[in-house]
Amino acid sequence: MQWKGRRQSDNIEDMRGSGGGFSGGGLRFPGGGFPGGGGRRGGGLSIGGLIVVGLALWFLGINPLVLLDGSMGGGSSLGGGSAAIERPRAGDRDEMRDFVATVLGDTEDTWTEIFKAEGKRYTAPPLVLFSGQIRSACGFASAASGPFYCPNDGKVYIDLAFYDELQQTFDAPGDFAQAYVIAHEVGHHVQDLLGVLPAFNERRQSLGQAQANALSVRVELQADCYAGVWGHYAEKKGLLERGDLEEALNAATQIGDDAIQKRTQGYVVPESFNHGSSAERKRWFKIGFDTGDAGSCDTFSSAKL
Repeated sequence: MQWKGRRQSDNIEDMRGSGGGFSGGGLRFPGGGFPGGGGRRGGGLSIGGLIVVGLALWFLGINPLVLLDGSMGGGSSLGGGSAAIERPRAGDRDEMRDFVATVLGDTEDTWTEIFKAEGKRYTAPPLVLFSGQIRSACGFASAASGPFYCPNDGKVYIDLAFYDELQQTFDAPGDFAQAYVIAHEVGHHVQDLLGVLPAFNERRQSLGQAQANALSVRVELQADCYAGVWGHYAEKKGLLERGDLEEALNAATQIGDDAIQKRTQGYVVPESFNHGSSAERKRWFKIGFDTGDAGSCDTFSSAKL
């Protein structure tokens, strides 16, 4: 991926080396589930018919951001934990920080233009770098939680040590695979701005676990599709190199619920999926990538994933 020398976002909060990186005053939420943002951000953006999607979510809403052991979900669902890896202190410049800032900056440019075409304004999420553990407005999380998006403060969180696990444990190397992770979390922010996540939070408590899991899959697949939309525009800008798309598709395959369950427990339990199978995640990323159209990311009205 051709990322060096491009604009870097200044919307980075570097909390590494800050002794735990406490951010905000969030506490664990009783009973787990999505510590939702309520109606804090407006919905109704009609990108490619997403008003219809929003209305569907109002009736079918469910928490897609399942808390794991009291920490935030809604991330890339890569599971597992990694040992804390020493990283530069807060404020230090390093190549991985530059990479993350560049990818974030490009998502800002892409989504700003998409929203502008609909007569709307895109508000970009800050990205918080942390090491080891963090307390966000959604509660406490550790590096084992993986990257996540918190709707209560509208921020994306990532411990850069996660990328080592992505490559070593999940066999998903490559800078475009790493960029896909960021773009997926930004996809959750887009859902928040569209009113998708507040609708889920409003309705989630009335659903059983099976319904919750099934609809969580659709939310996560939409975030994958949004990541693909960003990838489409990155390719148009000439940022992608040979093999980059394959890196992202491989990452989507490796982090499917079925692949993770096979790796961790040796068998698959489809009814427990909450992020989507390998085939589904790969397919929806590719739909967004091929079309570049956010309206193509309607995972909710699809009769068959």
